[in-house]
Amino acid sequence: MKKHSPVSRSGRFKGGPDADVAQFTESISFDWRLWRHDLAGSLAHAAMLRKIGVLSRSEAAAIERGLHAIAREIQQGKFRWKPELEDVHMNLEAELTRRVPAGAKLHTGRSRNDQVALDLRLWLREEILLLLGEIADLQRALVSLGEANATVVIPGYTHLQRAQPVYLAHHLLAYAEMLERDNERLWDGWSRVNVCPLGSGALAGSTLKLDRGFVAKQLGFTDLDGKPRLTQNSMDAVSDRDFAVEFCAAATLLAVHLSRLAEDLILWASAEFHFIRIADAYTTGSSLMPQKKNPDVAELIRGKAGRVLGNLVGLLTLLKGLPMTYNRDLQEDKEQLFDTADTVRASTRLMAAMLRHTKVNQTACRAAASDPALLATDLADYLVRKGMPFRQAHHAVGSVVALAEKLGLPLNRLTLAQLRSVNPFFGRDALVVFDLKRAMARRNLPGAPGTKEVVRQLAAWRKKLSR
Repeated sequence: MKKHSPVSRSGRFKGGPDADVAQFTESISFDWRLWRHDLAGSLAHAAMLRKIGVLSRSEAAAIERGLHAIAREIQQGKFRWKPELEDVHMNLEAELTRRVPAGAKLHTGRSRNDQVALDLRLWLREEILLLLGEIADLQRALVSLGEANATVVIPGYTHLQRAQPVYLAHHLLAYAEMLERDNERLWDGWSRVNVCPLGSGALAGSTLKLDRGFVAKQLGFTDLDGKPRLTQNSMDAVSDRDFAVEFCAAATLLAVHLSRLAEDLILWASAEFHFIRIADAYTTGSSLMPQKKNPDVAELIRGKAGRVLGNLVGLLTLLKGLPMTYNRDLQEDKEQLFDTADTVRASTRLMAAMLRHTKVNQTACRAAASDPALLATDLADYLVRKGMPFRQAHHAVGSVVALAEKLGLPLNRLTLAQLRSVNPFFGRDALVVFDLKRAMARRNLPGAPGTKEVVRQLAAWRKKLSR
């Protein structure tokens, strides 16, 4: 039996590429993962070719059977990928043609240029939807941890210095808000992924009467009214990777948010804070120090954010100097795109699982939140309510803090006489400011960490995430 030459060489070439060149140019080692999407595109394309009369009914049926048989073999791990055939497209087409003579007609009106653009869009549509589900699960984990510790107050920090008291739940919900923006960005980007490029050919479409709308509908590239969504410029369609860049950009911001959450958990798990205990399954020990319990999962999530950022920069750099239209450089987009999706999805899943196996040390949190210095701003607000301009109130409380430090006393242990020695506006009710429960009850502006407001926020998130 005559050995088939790689389809991509065509009749223009007298021989195959040099072995080093073949190894350098192959992409099957990573683009094999597009096989489902490539087969789906081929099935839709074959149905369209049958519709316009390029394929007979029997030819279309034979191609469909052949493609399904190949899919079963891949799923069973029996399909042999051939590096000499370069990529997933040629591997599948060559094998189909070997089995089904009519398979040689399947590439009619189609180029690898619009084929790979289609496959990437099909793959990324799925990845975005899966990632959105994982983001929602992480939000649920944050809400659950907040609800389980709804009365726990901790110091809020600026400059990593104790600032003002907040409910732990409020702190956790800050990340739920960040993730919601990630969710919105991904959904917005999905709408630009969901556009069908097939029918654009190599760059100039086709002289055949291809039914692009039919293919788009077959593959789900439709709007809310069921109308097909098609690329409108064949040159742009085959060279466009904006949708990949948008995804990588949104994924990078998601990775940054996960990294910030990981950093908080790492700090809280330290002996200096001791606010939380992360389950053993999400920590590791030391090869030397037997007492160590290291938050390695959180640290790796934090570290992988840099990797995702690097993928975005690499993809942008890849695209910045390309002339129209398709260039082989674009083969390099996949590893960065695949790695970004894999990394952010794994990080999101593991963060959710880790939070579900994290316990809050309420005693340590209570001790930290009892620091009366956290309510210094509340003392300034007290003076404002007495009629003092805020800048003067700020200065007066600063003097009170200095006095307390000089005397070696916490703010709430100063006497009324000592307070009035700084400013006569202080009355007998001034020390009530340091009642933490009352202080938290006062913070009930929308979005504030007040007692009733945090309860409302938790309930709103629970309802939102249960839809």
